[in-house]
Amino acid sequence: MPKEEFIPKWIAWEVTGRCNLNCIHCRASSSMTSHDTDFTTSEAKKLIDDITSFCSPVLVLSGGEPLLRQDLFEIAKYGTDKGLRMCIATNGTLVTDEVCGKMNESGIKIVSLSLDGSTADVHDDFRKQPGAFEATLRAAETFTRNGIKFIVNSSFAKRNQHDIAATYRLAKSIGAHAWYMFMIVPTGRGEEIMNELISKEDYEEILEWHYQMEKNEADMLVRPTCAPHYYRVRLQKAKEEGHKIEPRTLSFSTGGGKGCICAQSIAFIDSKGNVQPCSYFPVVAGNVKEKHFQEIWEHSELFESLRAFEKYKGRCGECEYLNVCGGCRARADAVLDDYLEEEPFCDYVPIRTKRRLASAVEAGKTAKNN
Repeated sequence: MPKEEFIPKWIAWEVTGRCNLNCIHCRASSSMTSHDTDFTTSEAKKLIDDITSFCSPVLVLSGGEPLLRQDLFEIAKYGTDKGLRMCIATNGTLVTDEVCGKMNESGIKIVSLSLDGSTADVHDDFRKQPGAFEATLRAAETFTRNGIKFIVNSSFAKRNQHDIAATYRLAKSIGAHAWYMFMIVPTGRGEEIMNELISKEDYEEILEWHYQMEKNEADMLVRPTCAPHYYRVRLQKAKEEGHKIEPRTLSFSTGGGKGCICAQSIAFIDSKGNVQPCSYFPVVAGNVKEKHFQEIWEHSELFESLRAFEKYKGRCGECEYLNVCGGCRARADAVLDDYLEEEPFCDYVPIRTKRRLASAVEAGKTAKNN
């Protein structure tokens, strides 16, 4: 595809690797002793200059826990003044009225907040911190009181998948602008819970539940994240119901109407300046301290290979839904050690795969008869 079709629309930047929680699924294995950052305030502003020299994405200041960084709002204000839509991703534990005041002053457009269960028992177990659940609810109330829109991000594994529907209802009740259901990619500490990843069969059932829920949800944007085959499910279900489906979009959405978009419209920059296809894909395309972000985005071998859909392998390479799904490249890398391999947690068998297998069976029968 022509390079102009791949424009960064959403960039997450790990402004610090430090975090005050020790969540079981953390892609960076963050803690208070983790690497902080290689970016001074002036270097952070220089990076924003570099990014805005050729694109104008949503820029999410993430971590770790970004509120641990003292100059966070100076950086946010600089990005706002450069015309970027600035956002913050927080676990909510450090949110106060004073923090919200600084968010408003610096032009923060929306905040993402983590909520991984509908009760303290479920959420605090996931976050490995007693009181984390109450802190999240308190942060939601504080955001609302200060007129700040927030998204709720909820991550699920076997230990809390029973609580998905209740977590969605809670997110709505506390005033979330959107709810993103994250299906865990086993990187960082997530590698330690590989046996807790939701099964293929349950994955499919959960995505079908989401499709039905989304049809009836008029007040809040809802979207699965790191679940690219949802877009295959949506098309299949719509076809079964006899109508054409049009993907809904939101300016702050990371998904739109397509599945895996790593290196296509999103990217991640870690606290050392390494550029990765997404935050769950720990393969480095280049470093912004050594090259301009545009050069990495447009010319890195890694990013170019992810855009060459004809090189995808296995069932993904044969799938008729390749252009709307693509499979999770980060999950393929984490589970199969090959980011071009098939999505390991998809249960769908493409038409081409069925035909190929059927032909192989017939060839086997013929050979046996001869």
